[in-house]
Amino acid sequence: MIIVLFGPPGCGKGTQAKRLQANTGLVQLSTGDMLRAAIASGSELGNRVKGIMAEGNLVDDETVIAMLSARIDAPDCEKGFILDGFPRTVAQAEALDALLTGKGIEIGAVVEMTVEDEALIERISGRYTCGNCGEGYHDAFKRPVAEGVCDQCGGKKFDRRADDNAESVRIRLDAYRNQSAPLLPYYRERDKIFAVNGMAEMDVVEKEIKAAIKAAK
Repeated sequence: MIIVLFGPPGCGKGTQAKRLQANTGLVQLSTGDMLRAAIASGSELGNRVKGIMAEGNLVDDETVIAMLSARIDAPDCEKGFILDGFPRTVAQAEALDALLTGKGIEIGAVVEMTVEDEALIERISGRYTCGNCGEGYHDAFKRPVAEGVCDQCGGKKFDRRADDNAESVRIRLDAYRNQSAPLLPYYRERDKIFAVNGMAEMDVVEKEIKAAIKAAK
């Protein structure tokens, strides 16, 4: 089963992908993680990615597709995988379809996580992570039990992304609408879209996503 988690930045795609990976056996595939892994591997593809990023350029679709092709051929992807953050444009979706068709597989469901802009801005602008282990926190929704101390590792250094502020989030949402929102009609025409309420509690969202996956089988 191949699942695409779709939605604006900060809607919880990464969190839900990790939950699905833990509970379904499907492998979470994040293009960001794959780029970092490719660079660390020192492979020809990894060196190409490293060179592109070192020049401050975005990695082109052809390179991302090549990287994805190599990753999904790995044994752990045989039962299926979850695409988190890809595709982002119709061109990428078309390239992905061509790649999967060539391998004799296809997307089972595109799960759209719907959210309200203002709530999403609050969600993103309040988040931060432990600088040691990466555990995620939020000013309003999830603070450490002991103030200033990570619940997981006891670390006392926390980081916030520079672009996790209201103004930057609005810009990212505009970019999402301009570039990624056209993917909805693309997949809707193929009868692949399942919408879930991304504003609900995490357990509820997970339950709705699992129901969508079951309905797509």
